[in-house]
Amino acid sequence: MAVAVLSIVPSFHLSAQDTSAIDRGVRIGIIYRPGVRPGLVMLPRTGVGLDSVRAIIARDLDYSDRFEVITLPGGDSIRLATSSSTPTRGTGTRRSGTGTAATGGAQAGTLNYPLYQALGADFALDITAAGDTTVATLHDVAAAGIRRAVRVKLPRPGDPDFRQAVHRLADQTLLAALGTAGIAATRILFVKDGKVYQIDQDGAEQKLVSSSDRQAMSPAWASDGRRFAYMEFQAGKGWLYLQEMGSGKRTAVSTTGSALDFTPAFSPDGQTLAFSRATEEGTDLYTINVKSNCCLRRLTVGRFSDNLSPTFSPDGQRIAFVSTRPGLPQIYVMAADGTDQQLFAPFDYGVTGSSNAPEWSPDGQSVAFHRDVAGTLQVFVLDVRTRTVRQLTSVGRNEDPTWAPDSRHLAFVSDRSGYRQLWIIDLDTGRIRPLLQQSGARLPAWSPRLSEAPSTTP
Repeated sequence: MAVAVLSIVPSFHLSAQDTSAIDRGVRIGIIYRPGVRPGLVMLPRTGVGLDSVRAIIARDLDYSDRFEVITLPGGDSIRLATSSSTPTRGTGTRRSGTGTAATGGAQAGTLNYPLYQALGADFALDITAAGDTTVATLHDVAAAGIRRAVRVKLPRPGDPDFRQAVHRLADQTLLAALGTAGIAATRILFVKDGKVYQIDQDGAEQKLVSSSDRQAMSPAWASDGRRFAYMEFQAGKGWLYLQEMGSGKRTAVSTTGSALDFTPAFSPDGQTLAFSRATEEGTDLYTINVKSNCCLRRLTVGRFSDNLSPTFSPDGQRIAFVSTRPGLPQIYVMAADGTDQQLFAPFDYGVTGSSNAPEWSPDGQSVAFHRDVAGTLQVFVLDVRTRTVRQLTSVGRNEDPTWAPDSRHLAFVSDRSGYRQLWIIDLDTGRIRPLLQQSGARLPAWSPRLSEAPSTTP
């Protein structure tokens, strides 16, 4: 099947992924000083359950790369009790996500604030149970009081939405501490052995989401996180499908063609799907209204060049894409109606290698892509305002970056560990962690924030 596809489309059209090695090999262009992030400590608890909840939340907050997570010396030997006269901040309540956030969820005077301040903690998080309710109490150590307590009723461990509910609680905690939206309640789609899988951002809960007996490629999330688009091979051709995440119901996209359609990308409003179409005359970009399943529109006319791999800007006004009009494929941009096509990512003619797989960041400020550097692929980021590029990776083969909804983390494929697998990089600190330590993963696509579980009703 792969041979058949590559015989129709040049190899750069469906660029796969490879990877490279551990926390080295990163060129971020910033100087990071450890200790400048706020310190956070998870308070020890014994005999009250919720161990799995604490473990998931602790990992989520660590993976947010916004805290210095402090490991307590001696664990349970740290004394929690202190004077009951410790003041508590705030009096109000508010609704937040899956539960009610209230400032009075834990009693003042239950934390030895001077001790935790001496340990370097700015925040302390206590996870407790009150009947069937889980309470996450965030202490502001410097202010010696409770910042917020979030109360939620979690599904039972093992239930389909249990881990995502815990991830959402972690995101609420991050929002309470720093006023920043988290990415714990997100998932990543990827392709392995011709099938589409999903995995939580912490590397757990891998699950097959496409058909087990068809070859699938190029998954792309809709902005609501409730469906995705992908390409499926049938009878030597590529067909586009939409699939509901909850029910698994899939719908063919009527592109009215019999060519190879691939690399779909949703517009921000979810009504339009841009995609690449390869024919004997070349490869060009099209859009179709998937809400009405009509109105096919051609955006590019190759004239001896190929145009592919579209990605919408967050405002829906522009599309970045790959074009071979300069010879080797490079990153171009145009208006969403196909007008005003121009070079986007600068390159040195005859020196710079091929550039592929662009993806616009959710904040609209950057476009990530991979570029051939001395015969191997590396991840780059284009600054949309200045149109300058910087190289992020340097060890191994690194491909197909995809943005987290915080526009700070990227998932990508790298063979830095000796085989091709999924990795995540934090652009602020340069930290790299493996997401999926399995060989053969390709074409990752990071979801938007998943505020609630998708319905399982067809």
